[in-house]
Amino acid sequence: MKLPTTARFDTVCVHAGQQPDPSTGAITTPIFQTSTYVQEAVGQHKGYEYARTQNPTRTVVEANLAAIEGGKAAFAFASGMSAINAIASRLAAGDHVIVTDNTYGGTFRLFDKVMTRYGITFSFVDTSEPAAVERAFTAKTKLLFVETPTNPVLRLTDIAKMASLAHAHGAALAVDNTFASPCLQRPLTLGADLVVHSTTKYLNGHSDSIGGVVIATRDEDIEWLKFIQNSAGAILSPFDCWLVLRGTKTLPLRMAKHCANGQALAEFLSHQRTVTRVIYPGLASHPQHDLAKRQMPHGYGGMLSFEVGSPDEARRVLNRFKLMALAESLGSVETLVCHPASMTHASVPPERRKAIGLSDSLIRISVGIEDVQDLEEDLAQALGG
Repeated sequence: MKLPTTARFDTVCVHAGQQPDPSTGAITTPIFQTSTYVQEAVGQHKGYEYARTQNPTRTVVEANLAAIEGGKAAFAFASGMSAINAIASRLAAGDHVIVTDNTYGGTFRLFDKVMTRYGITFSFVDTSEPAAVERAFTAKTKLLFVETPTNPVLRLTDIAKMASLAHAHGAALAVDNTFASPCLQRPLTLGADLVVHSTTKYLNGHSDSIGGVVIATRDEDIEWLKFIQNSAGAILSPFDCWLVLRGTKTLPLRMAKHCANGQALAEFLSHQRTVTRVIYPGLASHPQHDLAKRQMPHGYGGMLSFEVGSPDEARRVLNRFKLMALAESLGSVETLVCHPASMTHASVPPERRKAIGLSDSLIRISVGIEDVQDLEEDLAQALGG
């Protein structure tokens, strides 16, 4: 089985990087649950020596994810945060990084509480405003780290503009593409140098695996990521690699349903009297709706946020859901709701949450693939009474 060079996206998701197992013909990639490999003689092996360094199941998922994002190589890590840490490990004392201000709380914690201990400085900027980003560059800026859409206020950044700015200043552009997935947004085709995902989310899509991946295009990044993956050892396990491969096969189908349900629920919430604001890129009311149409041409995703009248009201609504599950994480087949201020972004100081528009009355929904009428009914009963 050979994947045609002209294969389209849905076909790439199913087949890229994968061949029937040569020893059995198994069409599904085996889980190579081994720690080491027997060598034929001293210095003679079959391409695998030790499982931290190489694993056949990981080789396949990395090839699959590189093809899906249109990159040259991919490196799978034990979590989304370990993938981001691998990117940050390219930096040295004295380097400066510009970061989307409304970034995920775990990313903020890693940069602000850990990496600063090693002499790296960070400027948290509204990257939806190119002028603000331009002002933030210094002679020491080495990396522009963008999250788009942002978590949880769904602010968008123009990736192509950020690529031009970063490269004009001699910096690399990394994009966290977790919220959109490669189905909806392809940062590397817009000029990004690195793309990172929490594979835990849409790529896996079933709430049963933790992982992360970095996809790269430049040889110097590829060599470093290969080195740090082996040196630090935060690798994705064979079983988790297998679970991600299972997930990417249905990624386009799932994303189509996530998008359809997300649009429907956003419109539904827009007509509820107790809802004061709905944030979803697919709504004309979104301040960057036009950018969303250009940059996310195949759909607006399954993530949305909305506000109710007060923090107490938000807690009341969250505690009333019956079908939707109150839980952290996102991007899975089941619908999850959360209170970012006390859950995913609790590590972000209250004053910073306020500055980025993350209020204590904001509720985030990761819309699943259930029947949308059932989801609307659950929303209606949680908001009412």
